[in-house]
Amino acid sequence: MHLYLHVPFCARRCSYCDFAIAVRAVTPEVEYVQAVLTEWRARRQHPAVRRDPDLTTVYFGGGTPSRLGSDAIRALLDGFADGARLAPDAEITLEANPDDVTPERAEGWARAGINRVSLGVQSHDPGVLEWMHRTHRPEQVAPAVRALRDAGIIDISLDLIFALPTTLRRDWYRDLDLTLDLEPTHVSLYGLTVEPKTPLARWTARGEVKPVPDDHYAAEYLMAHDTLVNAGFDHYEVSNAARPGHRARHNSAYWRGAEYVGLGPSAHSFLGGVRSWNVREWADYAARTLSGESVRGGEERLDADQWRLEELYLGLRTDVGLAPWRVPEAARASWLREGWAVAAPEQLRLTAEGWLRLDALVSAVADS
Repeated sequence: MHLYLHVPFCARRCSYCDFAIAVRAVTPEVEYVQAVLTEWRARRQHPAVRRDPDLTTVYFGGGTPSRLGSDAIRALLDGFADGARLAPDAEITLEANPDDVTPERAEGWARAGINRVSLGVQSHDPGVLEWMHRTHRPEQVAPAVRALRDAGIIDISLDLIFALPTTLRRDWYRDLDLTLDLEPTHVSLYGLTVEPKTPLARWTARGEVKPVPDDHYAAEYLMAHDTLVNAGFDHYEVSNAARPGHRARHNSAYWRGAEYVGLGPSAHSFLGGVRSWNVREWADYAARTLSGESVRGGEERLDADQWRLEELYLGLRTDVGLAPWRVPEAARASWLREGWAVAAPEQLRLTAEGWLRLDALVSAVADS
């Protein structure tokens, strides 16, 4: 069983962000812990949780989970032990902003049980960070990484955003180079997308920002792929590359179609073949847990065709790939010919060029 917690609190909303967040000067830790553990007490009664109560991964996502102190994290992990067992080798990940990481906080997180941190670097360019409305400065990244390592947290993933507007004059190769200089065990790559109701969407609508052309997007993605592979990383999923032995176990569970519980506002769960999601806003979520109401916002059960599409998409987004027979022969031959896929006797997997076309390739196969 895998557990995800959405920690919605942020000091500021980034210009591209459409996640369910709550901007707060002070994080309401006590109220958050109480609300999440209240939801957990209800979730742990689900047959899937009772059948397999070993938690092998726990992921604190956000929002900005690094706004939680070690006492809150310890209280949550202790609370999850009521109705489940935390595996001795469990991967416990905390998403963090560089400016939240101090030696004292890193040591506290490690004592609480955190053994992996995903650090939201996004860029090493100060102008880009200001444009993104990020709260940290480039010079805070290296000390944050050092503090985490000194605290004994060795598994460190660094997040980067590519395909930024060309007017920012961002040097993508420099960002990759500086990231590798920090010797992370994992790197995540996210192409900038314009989401509705964000500052970026408003800037784009007014013509102040122009999304990069597709060929520019592809060039930066392939540059990152080549750079990371040449540095010894396995590019094992569309957006993720890792040193051998350091793949993200929690996210890999999603891509395998494993069951998971999501706690907190807007969190998703997948249990017993049903995908469900919680109400989006923190205030609504907190009020419902306090009054004993359900926090579920909706659910869906996939039909056979939807399952087929899901399995194709999940299989092709990683280097595990699919059994070749899962893809029609004509499509398979076309992918191989174009260099979008490679095949072994029992495996068909996409190349980096293929991952750039993942949505279109899966859609074409689903419609055939």
